[in-house]
Amino acid sequence: MIAFAATLLVAVQPAPAPPIMLAGSPGQGAAMTGQVPPGTTLTLNGQPVAVAPDGAFLIAFDRDAGPAATLVATLPDGRRLVRPLTIAPRAWRIERLTTLPRVSQPTPEFQRRRAPELAQIAAARDRVTDAQGWRQRFVWPVRGRISGLFGAQRIYAGEPGAYHSGVDVARPSGTPVAAPADGVVILAAATPFTLEGNLLMIDHGMGLNSAFLHLSRIDVAVGDRVTQGQVVGAIGATGRATGPHLHWGMKWHDARIDPLLLAGPMPQ
Repeated sequence: MIAFAATLLVAVQPAPAPPIMLAGSPGQGAAMTGQVPPGTTLTLNGQPVAVAPDGAFLIAFDRDAGPAATLVATLPDGRRLVRPLTIAPRAWRIERLTTLPRVSQPTPEFQRRRAPELAQIAAARDRVTDAQGWRQRFVWPVRGRISGLFGAQRIYAGEPGAYHSGVDVARPSGTPVAAPADGVVILAAATPFTLEGNLLMIDHGMGLNSAFLHLSRIDVAVGDRVTQGQVVGAIGATGRATGPHLHWGMKWHDARIDPLLLAGPMPQ
C-alpha cells in the first residue's frame, strides 16, 4: 500500500503598498515626489501640501532647512499617519573675505524701484496654475560651464552676505534658453529689473517655479503655456551681472531649492 502526502497550497497575498510612497532623498535644497491614496490630505511641518487627484504630490526643503521634518497624511478612511524625515545637511561653498567689508547700503533710488519689483515677483509666485511640469524630469535650460553654485556664500569680515540662490551657467549673449519643464509663464519683465534684469518666471505647478535672470530677450508672455525644451528667451547680462550668463533659480513655495538636484549633472 502506497501512501500519498497531501500538499496544501496556500495563496500568498502580496504585502499592501505603504500609504505614503516617496521618491528621492530629503536634503537641504532638494525636492521629492510622492504618492498617497487619492483623497488623502497632507501637511509638511504643519503646512498644507497640495495633492493631485491621482494622489501624486511634491515636497521640497529650503537651503537652510533644519535637520528634521514631519509629513502627516490623513487618509480617506480617517487614519492619520506620521512620517518623520531626516534632512541631510550639505557642505556649502563658503568664501571668507576677512578684510573686505560688506556691500554699502542701497541708495534711495534703488529702494524706490525695488519695492514694486519685489511686489511683482511675490504676486507672480502667488499665482496658482494647473501646470504639470513638476511631474517631469527637469532638463538644463542651457548647456555650458557652471560658473556659480546654489548655496554658495561669502562672509565679509565676519558678516554673512546673502547666499547664491540659483545656478549660473556662463554662455555668450544671445544663447537660447529653453524651458526645463512644462509650465505657465507667470512673469515676463516689461523692462529690466534693478538686480534681475530681464526676468522670466515659469510656474511648473504644485508651488514649484523657475526664475531666469539677466536675459537679453524674453520670447514669451504672461499666461503662455510652454513645453519642455521650448525656447523662451536668450542669455544676456542685464541687471546686476558682471558678464553674460544665465542665473536659474527655483522655489517651492517659500523654499529655495537647487536646480542642479532636479536637472542632474550638466551634460558634456
